[in-house]
Amino acid sequence: MQETKCTDDKFPFDEFSRIGYCASVFGQQSYNGVAIVARAECVEVQRGNYEDQEGAHARLLAGTFAGVRIVNVYIPNGQAVGSEKFEFKLDWMKRLRGFFDNNYQTGTPVILCGDFNVAPEDRDVHNPQLWQERIMCSQAERVALDEIKRWGFTDAFRLHHEEGGQFSWWDYRAGAFRRNLGLRIDHMWVTKSLVARSQNTWIDIEPRTWERPSDHAPVVAEFE
Repeated sequence: MQETKCTDDKFPFDEFSRIGYCASVFGQQSYNGVAIVARAECVEVQRGNYEDQEGAHARLLAGTFAGVRIVNVYIPNGQAVGSEKFEFKLDWMKRLRGFFDNNYQTGTPVILCGDFNVAPEDRDVHNPQLWQERIMCSQAERVALDEIKRWGFTDAFRLHHEEGGQFSWWDYRAGAFRRNLGLRIDHMWVTKSLVARSQNTWIDIEPRTWERPSDHAPVVAEFE
């Protein structure tokens, strides 16, 4: 989960425990925040990038489950192309690539997942012309994202779905969800050993139909 917007002491650990889940969290008051809940206990938990300074955004949480390393990220939105927040986003993504270069091996099973706030290709955008060089679809963001991918990741969704028109985020305004005017900005990327074990990956849009939903839909992946 991303954008939990609460400090660790406010996270509903007891509610998850009652239904059989352990939770690991890295939260922040009112902003950001990432969490992982799992049936098994999370070990070797890492909160944030090793390079982060005290008080940095709570945007990265990693843990190991049954031998698989999960790296859960909430990449900054960037606000607008060319803005100060946009430059912060590009720098954050560059440091994420360094996070893997310096601390991980491509031969190990790793899942990088979360809200990437980037649609990698035009087929991940409902109207590429309308979104050209806008935030989440700019060339600079796509290049930065591809640099992370080139470390050794494969988009698990694209192992099973080549078609366009599959989105994970829709604006609340202008009936965007009803009209399927969305972007695919939430992702599940895997290293080579997990590619062979990938059975399916899809976007579960049903929760987006609920009353007062998130503007994102969950991405689900199954592995052997």
